[in-house]
Amino acid sequence: MACSAADLQVLNVTAAAADYICGRFDAVSSKFADAGYAIDNTYLLFSTYLVFSMQIGFAMLCAGSVRAKNTMNIMLTNVLDAATGSFFYYLFGFALAYGSPSNGFIGKHFFGLSKFPSPSFDYGFFLFQWAFAIAAAGITSGSIAERTQFSAYLIYSSLLTGLVYPISSHWFWSADGWASPARADGLLFGSGVIDFAGSGVVHMVGGIAGLWGALIEGPRIGRFGHSGKAVVLRGHSATLVVLGTLLLWFGWYGFNPGSFLYILKAYGESGTYYGQWSAVGRTAVTTTLAGSTAALTTLFGKRLLSGHWNVTDVCNGLLGGFAAITAGCSVVDPWASLICGFVSAWVLIGFNLLAEKLHYDDPLEAAQLHGGCGAWGLIFTGLFAKKEYMNQVYPGADNRPFGVLLGGGFGLLGAQLVQIVVVTVWVSVTMGSMFLLLHKLNLLRISHDEEMEGMDVTSHGGQAYAYEERSDEKAGAAIPI
Repeated sequence: MACSAADLQVLNVTAAAADYICGRFDAVSSKFADAGYAIDNTYLLFSTYLVFSMQIGFAMLCAGSVRAKNTMNIMLTNVLDAATGSFFYYLFGFALAYGSPSNGFIGKHFFGLSKFPSPSFDYGFFLFQWAFAIAAAGITSGSIAERTQFSAYLIYSSLLTGLVYPISSHWFWSADGWASPARADGLLFGSGVIDFAGSGVVHMVGGIAGLWGALIEGPRIGRFGHSGKAVVLRGHSATLVVLGTLLLWFGWYGFNPGSFLYILKAYGESGTYYGQWSAVGRTAVTTTLAGSTAALTTLFGKRLLSGHWNVTDVCNGLLGGFAAITAGCSVVDPWASLICGFVSAWVLIGFNLLAEKLHYDDPLEAAQLHGGCGAWGLIFTGLFAKKEYMNQVYPGADNRPFGVLLGGGFGLLGAQLVQIVVVTVWVSVTMGSMFLLLHKLNLLRISHDEEMEGMDVTSHGGQAYAYEERSDEKAGAAIPI
């Protein structure tokens, strides 16, 4: 709000007094503006720390889902996803994703964070986007666990965080992206793709990359018997699986609500109780309900199918619900998120049954969970996005299409389907080719002997768990402690 001497004429003050009052007013106004920037940046940084905490969750989930003999290997790959991703996203990734002004297909500024910060971006935004990039890489590592050469992890993580993920995120999230809902004009089907926090950009990218890696490598030794029947290779720690899942749940409150990027924004006139802070809260609620519904649906669904109450299945079902709601979490009502979670559970169960039938082996069900449920989440958004929320979260476009089932036409659903196809093709061409090349060069899969013995011993200097033998006086047996 500006102040001028003319505004104060009604008070019959002198010109000098008017200039002084306006100067004080402008100083206070600037302080309020500074406070607004500080609040929004603090919110974004806090959300970033929550998203980064998901790396702990990924590490625990992955460790618990593999056999004990490969624990150190999978833990190290999770650490290096973050470290390698930091380096390559800093050098190339951020620029390719958000280097505006650019064209609709690739960014071209801010390589190595040159000329940074800018009026458009501050360091907090870079860090937030980096946390998303390494999350995509973490998804892929689960699909190819227990049989992949360590050097292959470094190569795929570098390519994914430095090139494949950034270009995909430019298309759908950058203001210049050809399918972005933030474009000034030329919106895809009048809407642009609504992938608020990355069901497609993050989860499908990571899941499809993992799909190709696991397909090209083939299943782990012993995963399918000579008759072709599936054999369960259980992870060694349900405790770590549950711990990792709950940490991921915690981190998702930064992943989804944090994707608003700022919180201090009123919807309509200032001074009302309703604003972006309300949308942030609603997004946390839809996230919670979708994941919870998926967990409960999986619990009873798997009980009917297998006769067991399986904690690992419930954890994966929960995460599938989160992956699905991530696209539309900000633009759907809480009741709709229940539908999202319910369907995502059956999507995951169905893809897992198909994977067994096709002899596809994914130790963490990452491709089925993140790829399959992520795709469902995009379709769900095209069906249930609410007009009111669309206009608030994505302002600037008149008559933007919204959910088909709410009377918004097929424009949004069409854009969502385009994203599913484009992401599938893009990741298949890039990451699929890379995994195939590594396979041809014998740089992808470890040897038979290494796989049987376990990579902790063959590649990382020893087992993850130290055992000490002592004599049991009653049984005379040596037991680990």
